[in-house]
Amino acid sequence: MTSTSRTLYLFGSAAPPIFDIAKVIETAQADGWDVCLGLTPTAARWLTESLDGLAALTGHPVRSEYKLPGEPDAWPKADVILFAPATFNSLNSWALGITSSFVVGVVAEGIGKGIPTVTVPCVNAAYAAHRQLDRSITELREQGITVLYGEGGFVPNPAGSGKPKAYPWDAALAAAKESAPA
Repeated sequence: MTSTSRTLYLFGSAAPPIFDIAKVIETAQADGWDVCLGLTPTAARWLTESLDGLAALTGHPVRSEYKLPGEPDAWPKADVILFAPATFNSLNSWALGITSSFVVGVVAEGIGKGIPTVTVPCVNAAYAAHRQLDRSITELREQGITVLYGEGGFVPNPAGSGKPKAYPWDAALAAAKESAPA
């Protein structure tokens, strides 16, 4: 971990690009970010065998659950949040204010705290056809969230034909950097 004054909360849902998260952390760290990793419960289950290594890589505990009342926060304050990959469930929960998971709760609260936030969906074309997705993306954008969806961001694939290696991690990190306070 490099010494830095910029903290990036990197959050992810259970979608295939989450398996590249260690490389994303290393790229962000090389750009001067202190990275704190948060995962949805299912993403944490997918990465169970890697969690200790990811905590060592970031120098912070990997979180997927709310802390108990009165417990000190184990992370520094966020300068920027990047929620990627963000699944259909996570995006809709966030837009609707349903904060049953830790990462969705943090990004929902981040709106009120004014924390610059970027998200990159990861949904297949079948989910993208559900009109709630467009409603949720519109809602998040109206609340100041940078959503990289469509041209220049994530473009859905047909169900069952994902291309996790084509996920726009570079665009996501560039947008997070651009969103950072000066």
